[in-house]
Amino acid sequence: MQWTKVLGLGLGAAALLGLGIILGHFAIPKKANSPAPSVSAPQDLDLEILETIMGQLDAHRIRENLRELSREPHLASSPRDEDLVQLLLQRWKDPESGLDSAEAFTYEVLLSFPSQEQPNVVDIVGPTGDIIHSCHRTEENVTGEQGGPDVVQPYAAYAPSGTPQGLLVYANRGTEEDFKELQTQGIKLEGTIALTRYGGVGRGAKAVNAAKHGVAGVLVYTDPADINDGLSLPNETFPNSWYLPPSGVERGSYYKYFGDPLTPYLPAIPSSFRLDPANVSGFPPIPTQPIGFQDARDLLCNLNGTLAPDTWQGALGCHYRLGPGFRPDGDFSADSQVNVSIYNRLELRNSSNVLGIIRGAVEPGTWRPRRSIVFASWGAEEFGLIGSTEFTEEFFNKLQERTVAYINVDIAVFANATLRVQGTPPVQSVVFSATKEIRSPGPGDLSIYDNWIRYFNRSSPVYGLVPSLGSLGAGSDYAPFIHFLGISSMDIAYTYDRSKTSARIYPTYHTAFDTFDYVDKFLDPGFSSHQAVARTAGSIILRLSDSFFLPLKVSDYSETLRSFLQAAQQDLGALLEQHSISLGPLVTAVEKFEAAATALGQSISALKGSPDPLKVRMLNDQLMLLERTFLNPRAFPEERYYSHVLWATRTGSVATFPGLSNACSRARDTASGSEAWAEVQRQLSIVVTALEGAAATLRPVADL
Repeated sequence: MQWTKVLGLGLGAAALLGLGIILGHFAIPKKANSPAPSVSAPQDLDLEILETIMGQLDAHRIRENLRELSREPHLASSPRDEDLVQLLLQRWKDPESGLDSAEAFTYEVLLSFPSQEQPNVVDIVGPTGDIIHSCHRTEENVTGEQGGPDVVQPYAAYAPSGTPQGLLVYANRGTEEDFKELQTQGIKLEGTIALTRYGGVGRGAKAVNAAKHGVAGVLVYTDPADINDGLSLPNETFPNSWYLPPSGVERGSYYKYFGDPLTPYLPAIPSSFRLDPANVSGFPPIPTQPIGFQDARDLLCNLNGTLAPDTWQGALGCHYRLGPGFRPDGDFSADSQVNVSIYNRLELRNSSNVLGIIRGAVEPGTWRPRRSIVFASWGAEEFGLIGSTEFTEEFFNKLQERTVAYINVDIAVFANATLRVQGTPPVQSVVFSATKEIRSPGPGDLSIYDNWIRYFNRSSPVYGLVPSLGSLGAGSDYAPFIHFLGISSMDIAYTYDRSKTSARIYPTYHTAFDTFDYVDKFLDPGFSSHQAVARTAGSIILRLSDSFFLPLKVSDYSETLRSFLQAAQQDLGALLEQHSISLGPLVTAVEKFEAAATALGQSISALKGSPDPLKVRMLNDQLMLLERTFLNPRAFPEERYYSHVLWATRTGSVATFPGLSNACSRARDTASGSEAWAEVQRQLSIVVTALEGAAATLRPVADL
């Protein structure tokens, strides 16, 4: 759905904007005439090769690749999508690409599309059923690209069909708290249509929350206050600036989970069991449709009822009211209702991943990375990370046994101010090392690291002032790798100067205005930020694939664990003590991990002088496998795929271990001895066991 989604190009091509999986092949068999490995001079990161590759990542070639990839809309499973699969296969199979092989992996998955015969419509109807006003079905054709036959009409993927009709209410961001606030105001929600704005909770959660309160249908819009800094006049929006035109509509998946809906935990291949579509959970329970803020203004600025709270107000040029229904002195009669007619359909379609491989070797004849590198272009990402999830399901065991790290580049550039990296703590050191050696785009002579620290920084008790490394949620293809497989992961992009904009994301995201020209003119003129991301990803890939010791610093997890522990002690300690629950075992477990991580670091330092290949392999295995030790598939039975006890979804307000935080939030108002407090104890035990297991993994195998 997103025209400018960068699909990924191989090492030695114009850009390293693919998804790098570094497989842990520490000793690859070679041809008979290859030289034998040398213990006295082991292969390590070659800085000359690194510098050569950095020089090959040319901004102009990145620009031309993106122009070709985004030349036409390429909705998942469409003919143009398949054309791009073949294009990538052709390029990656070309010997000039530097890849050893490339292959497509195809899955038959359940996708959701709007009906071409019966377009989705949102109408205002009078008491006799006559249509008084209709919302726009398509976006304004401002550059000639928005009116193309392959531009999919706005819709909420996986929202059910139906034709609900009722009085309109404004529900802010559609959170559970927002709907409770409406009830507190005395508003009867049964049978109404709720108008919500993006943000606050995920797309699908808005419909789930609404249905709990009897709402019949949901409309979702992007408020100019959240994405345009309040601006919305034609001369202030695209194509005159980067801001979203009033007719722009954000498309997206409204499915709760990720992966193919019919084959959870199984790859979507012919031999796999498939659920009956009627029994699939996670779809929005009621019809839902996104609209532009031009149409939202027509609805919201004519609402009757109580004035909405200050925090609910936006930038549509009127005072937002809650409803229900329209005011008598507005553009529509007071007894008018909103009709939402949705005709989405579910279809089984083929979608393909493309993978290219550079095979690793310890001591090649010509240079090769020590470890193999796999580049991947994932299919159907916008429908819920389908391609990457199906791949991790199909190759679960192989990936868990051999994968060192996963590098994700989804939207390479949101804006051109600074780098933004999210990742697990062990990747912090390699990211910092890479970014210190690459020049930042723009005037001056700053490194990417020095520029990054100006925009996002934190005070570390170990390192002092450093750039902030964000944590990984579930917004892109890293999700199955970290949450399902427990693989050290990171997500890399260039982004905004947050002091100059409050935009939730770049304004034309997932709209028909999200085009190559928009990127070329407003997001990254000259493509220097794309080049910076490519060089950052490329440097990290080379360091992970070619360094003798894996550049993963497990002791950096200690800061995260210590901060989680302190939050639990300060914000939950007294409450837990009231219910006879002690944090003592958690304190001991954190201390054990800290000691083991420090000892492992010392062992690596001691071994660097005269490395023994078997000892190096053992230490690298410990570095690689640490993340897996935090997995517990039974920790969160209600959350599909989430098994990482440190990075699962946190709904509780305390910034500590998510399972503990969530359980305490649910148990807070219940009596001691309740099932809710038993769950708190269970979650505490899960965390303690995971930390002790992690510490044991970092110690020598005989040291139990």
